[in-house]
Amino acid sequence: MYFYAARQPILDREKNLYAYELLFRDGLENAFPNIDGDEATSRMIAGSQFNFGLDDFLGDRRGFINFTLDTLIKKFPSMLPAEQIVVEILETVQPGKRLLAEVQELKEHGYVVALDDYIHQPVWRHFYPYVDIIKIDFRETDQQTIDSVIEAIREFPHIKLLAEKVETNEEFQRALAMGFHYFQGYFFSKPEVMQSKSLSPAQMTLAELLYETSKSEMDLSKITGIFQRDVNLSYKLLRYSNSAIFKRRSEIESIKQAIIVLGQLELKKFLSVLFTAQVASEKPAELMRLAMTRAKFAEGIAVLHRQTDSAKAFLTGMMSLMDAILDEPMESVLAKLPLAKEIKDALIGEPGALSSYLGLVKCYEQALWSEAKTSIADLKLAPEDVPDKYHEAVQWANEQMRALGDE
Repeated sequence: MYFYAARQPILDREKNLYAYELLFRDGLENAFPNIDGDEATSRMIAGSQFNFGLDDFLGDRRGFINFTLDTLIKKFPSMLPAEQIVVEILETVQPGKRLLAEVQELKEHGYVVALDDYIHQPVWRHFYPYVDIIKIDFRETDQQTIDSVIEAIREFPHIKLLAEKVETNEEFQRALAMGFHYFQGYFFSKPEVMQSKSLSPAQMTLAELLYETSKSEMDLSKITGIFQRDVNLSYKLLRYSNSAIFKRRSEIESIKQAIIVLGQLELKKFLSVLFTAQVASEKPAELMRLAMTRAKFAEGIAVLHRQTDSAKAFLTGMMSLMDAILDEPMESVLAKLPLAKEIKDALIGEPGALSSYLGLVKCYEQALWSEAKTSIADLKLAPEDVPDKYHEAVQWANEQMRALGDE
């Protein structure tokens, strides 16, 4: 049995990462937790499927996990550390004495409790002393109902409101004005204002390097010359090539030697990460993390597919959020970047292998398992290999974010 999971970010009022919602699956069609407690416990201990490492998936943030009444009664939350998860009670669970007893017990053991897709009923007032977060579908809930919820919890200031399905910056601003504390959706990964933004000279230098390294045959002397024109970029290259992950037999004495030490594949990764980090410096950090996860996952899919250059797949994933980062349409962004035509085609949705990889990446992001299954079949990939590539991408992105944070 294969293990499938996705995560969706939850941001705070400053667009900083607060937590992730974790969406577990036993397969591409079955929802967690369609397994008994003994099996779930064995998976936890083995750490092979259900919990390959929550730390790797969450970093130092919490994970929202959905629970039904049955799984609460079976004490499934107790299998996970209270300081690492948020117990999210599904909207299908009806309020009653049995549920109230379980929620009270969860609070006694230090768990954070959230109500998912909250439907306002007076009976929920009995739960308010023990509930920390109420999630409201921002698109499906009318203003009058939201006002009623805000009034109902006024006596319980510890309760925070979370707006789900916030897809635009306008919706984010409206929810912010209403007093919501947390936000879930893809508003942060879409352009806030359609405007043209010029790239700085340093960013143009990186864009030039991205183009040169995307060629099938790299011109080493030309690439060396570009680095030598930019002292700051040369410093970053030398610092990166000096990392312990690259085994060197001698000290690096030149820019050319540093490029050779890295090799073409690692150099491409270094440049695409650095370029994205520079242009995304004023954006939510989670946007950068998402871009890096996309890049590494797309690379992993290409490795499994064995029909397309994995470095091109990596760059395609990394560039796939550039419209949101630069706040303008992708077509306008691509006019500024000297990328290979194959990559540009994929970024605007033209059919092709790279576009298919990007489609599968997005299915995982949004937990669209049925579509993911179809995509995996179309690419003729082994279904059991794909989840591992996603997990590796998540871990790699977390490691890169920690490294960028240390600079």
